[in-house]
This record gives sequence, C-alpha cells and structure tokens, in this order.
Amino acid sequence: MDSAPSCRGPRYPAEVISYCVWRCFRFPLSFREVEELMLQRGVLASHETVRRWCATFGQAYADGLRRRRPRPGDTWHLDEVFVKINGVRQYLWRSVDQDGTVLDILLHSKRDAKAAKRFLAKLMKKQRRTPRVLVTDKLCSYGVAHRVLMSSVDHRSHQSLNNRAENSHQPTRQRERAMKGFRTVGRAQKFLSAFSQISPHFRPRRHRMTAPGYRTEMRHRFGTWNESTGTTAMPTEA
Repeated sequence: MDSAPSCRGPRYPAEVISYCVWRCFRFPLSFREVEELMLQRGVLASHETVRRWCATFGQAYADGLRRRRPRPGDTWHLDEVFVKINGVRQYLWRSVDQDGTVLDILLHSKRDAKAAKRFLAKLMKKQRRTPRVLVTDKLCSYGVAHRVLMSSVDHRSHQSLNNRAENSHQPTRQRERAMKGFRTVGRAQKFLSAFSQISPHFRPRRHRMTAPGYRTEMRHRFGTWNESTGTTAMPTEA
C-alpha cells in the first residue's frame, strides 16, 4: 500500500489539514468561509493558509483516492464546457465512465480537433488503455480525434447519449461560483484536477440507496479518505 502524503512542516496536525481540504473540495465554500468555520472550532488558520493546503495536499489526496477506487468502466463519455478564467473564455474537457466516475479533465483555450486529440491522448496515457465505447456529442472535433487515435473503438455520437458527462459539470459550476471564478489557467487546472477526484468520492448516488445503506457507504468512503490522507479522525463536527 502506498504511503499517505507527509504533512511534516506545517504546524497543524494532519487531521486539521485534511479536514480543511475536505471542506474546500466537498462543499461550495470559499477559503474565507472555511477559515471562519475553523475559527468556530478554535483553529486559527487564515484563508491564505487554507488555500496553500489545498494547493499542496489536494492533488496528493486525490491521487490516493484514485489509486484506491475500483477499475473504471470501459465506456467513456466525453464533453466540454466553457469557463471564464480572469475574463477569458477557456474550455474544460472532461471524461467520465458509465458509472459517472471522472477519468480526467483538461483546460484548453480551444475546442477544435487539436484540443480534442490532446485530451484524448492524455486520457489514454493516464488510463493506459482504450475504451470499448466512446460516447460524445455532435462536436466534429471528437470524430477527428477518434479516427486518428482510436479508430477501432466504437464511437457513438449523439446529444442525448452524453447526459452523464454533461451532468458531471454541475459540481464544477457550483464551485466556480463560490470562488467567484478562477484567476489563472494553471491554478484552475490544478484545483479542478483534484476537485474532480475528491468531490465525486463523497457524492454517491443517494437517490438509489436506503438511509442505512447511504450511511454505511459514507462510512466506507470516509475510511478510504482517512487512508489516503494518513489520518485517523473522520471529519465530523465537534
């Protein structure tokens, strides 16, 4: 089993750091709101400290969750949506499997064939395989990337088939509004890369579960989080 990220250096215990990171990535809260919540719990950590913790530990925690999750499915849904970064339109490319698990994201200034090929190549490299089925909307760029990089894969292009990928953008939109947008492409890519792994981990399909089943599932997911962060305390209110 891989070791959890080291928190050596910060003067706060790992439980405090992981709790703040969990708050930021799980809920649409600003860094200042997390600072206020921690103050109520007797922890003096500025919003800038919380931001640094997210930047330093967020991706490491996300990678730990990704290594511990089951192998993703073989049907990949791709979609893109525009986001404003410092007033400039960028495109957030996203892929999920048939169960809604986020496979990868990419921020790019274009939504042309070159960008689609770059995203698909990045996705294949990360997953170390090709899918059985590729599902996209009618954007022609996907067709070009499919023919160049995975022509043997079944490509299904239809607007109504891609709701799973489109719905996965909703938490990102909520987070974007809470942060009042992103300032730079680099920071947005880094934050959203971790966010795409941490946020869905705590969002099981509750409507398909009984109340006891949901609580059991959440206890299991918090246990996985504790393993990934190297902590023992489950993030609950005092």
